[in-house]
Amino acid sequence: MKRIVLASGNAGKAREISEILANYRIEVLPQSAFNVIEVEETGLTFVENALLKARNAATHSGLPAIADDSGLEVDALHGAPGIYSARYAGDDASDSDNIAKLLAALTGAEGAQRTARFQCLMVYMEHANDPTPIICQGTWEGRILFEPRGTQGFGYDPVFFVRTHNCSAAELPPVVKNNLSHRGQALRQLLTALGARQ
Repeated sequence: MKRIVLASGNAGKAREISEILANYRIEVLPQSAFNVIEVEETGLTFVENALLKARNAATHSGLPAIADDSGLEVDALHGAPGIYSARYAGDDASDSDNIAKLLAALTGAEGAQRTARFQCLMVYMEHANDPTPIICQGTWEGRILFEPRGTQGFGYDPVFFVRTHNCSAAELPPVVKNNLSHRGQALRQLLTALGARQ
């Protein structure tokens, strides 16, 4: 059983990653189990922030680390909220605060102007000084609804419309969401890469 620390304090993210890895010989431990203090996300891109988080978790836990930096890009907002998705409405913003700010910013934008995508950049580092981290990317296309729908998921899921299933991401059963999502895509790429590396 391979033990890997997850460089995140986000419970929803940890749950999704653990669900996807349930059938593999990988034990994912939250960085909180090692009293890892979250690193400041000073990068200007998803990949820079993911690298910062993975290196920090590997340094303090002594284990290989997985980190992802993910967020929502809305075309009408020139890619915002992007890397600031989790703190779009402020550092202590709730999911509902962020959604409210997003919907307000899109006032007057109609169907074709509400196209968006979730991006996930996932990084794996074997140790803190790993010179060749594995970097994987998943992208999930959709559009922004006019109001929240559904109670599953977290973050912007209630306002992210999934064309293929004619519902919001928050209306999808978790197993379906994990199959479609940006995070699921990136994690499956990572599993393939880890298999090649072993």
